[in-house]
Amino acid sequence: MHSIHSVMITGANAGIGRETARQLALQLEITEIYLACRNPAKAAAAKSALIAETGRDIFEVVILDLADQASIASAVASLGAPIDALVLNAGGLGGATTASENASGVSQMFNTNLLGHTVLVEQLLERQLITSTILLAGSEAAHGIPKLGVAKPQMDSYSVEDFAGIASGRKFDSKTDEMTVYGAVKLTGAVWMGAMARRYPHLRFVTMSPGSTVGTNGLDHLPFVTRVLSKYVFGSLMPLFGMMHRVDDAARRFVDGVMNPRFDSGHFYASAAGAPTGPVIDQAEIEPNLSNPIYQDNAYAAIQRFV
Repeated sequence: MHSIHSVMITGANAGIGRETARQLALQLEITEIYLACRNPAKAAAAKSALIAETGRDIFEVVILDLADQASIASAVASLGAPIDALVLNAGGLGGATTASENASGVSQMFNTNLLGHTVLVEQLLERQLITSTILLAGSEAAHGIPKLGVAKPQMDSYSVEDFAGIASGRKFDSKTDEMTVYGAVKLTGAVWMGAMARRYPHLRFVTMSPGSTVGTNGLDHLPFVTRVLSKYVFGSLMPLFGMMHRVDDAARRFVDGVMNPRFDSGHFYASAAGAPTGPVIDQAEIEPNLSNPIYQDNAYAAIQRFV
């Protein structure tokens, strides 16, 4: 496997993405970090702060809107040399329009978390601009988190149509909880990564859940009162019971996933059954369907319908 010296991180101006950039910069073997962000002003501010915090001027801003395929193509074209690793961090619950379809026929939730990332990866592969590792932000919601009231995604048959229904949002109705939709999207991403690992054996494809994390922007679309309760009341109590952890803990998982070769290609790593924090394990030990190559190829085929 190629040594890792350069890394691109999507959604790198805030939250887990920004903290991942900071922690990676403390690894002396890392010599270049690309901050892939939608907003130029926020990206520039993050770059300045990261240089000040780490004492290393190794950050470069790449303007990238994962909802815009022209923006993805422009970002890839701007790269002057291959990157060694890619952290697919941008995502979340999709905002207030999470169920709406975009021009590609997928839901905002799916587009935010997965479709744009798949296009980015395929363009990098086509141009031979990635040399070592692709890490996708996963979630324990992919197999449910009973202690947090998150149900396991209900799959009919893990068929191409099943995954296509998740992508378009048509598998769900207006009463479906958005965390259930989110879990199904993250499940699709994890099995897609398994398919990619078999198609590109010279690269490493790792899905890593950051765990349930305090201090991210994933709840910013919620009403003000709910947002305050979630971030400050809920977010203060849950860490005491081991049900949430800090942004630096979440980012450390990503850094380990990128830098530590013990994490095998095509596998999905997240917390053990129970609390969505603590040491990570291979999730196929909890949900064997994640390692089924037929299901992985079905997810891949479903995504290709929308690319």
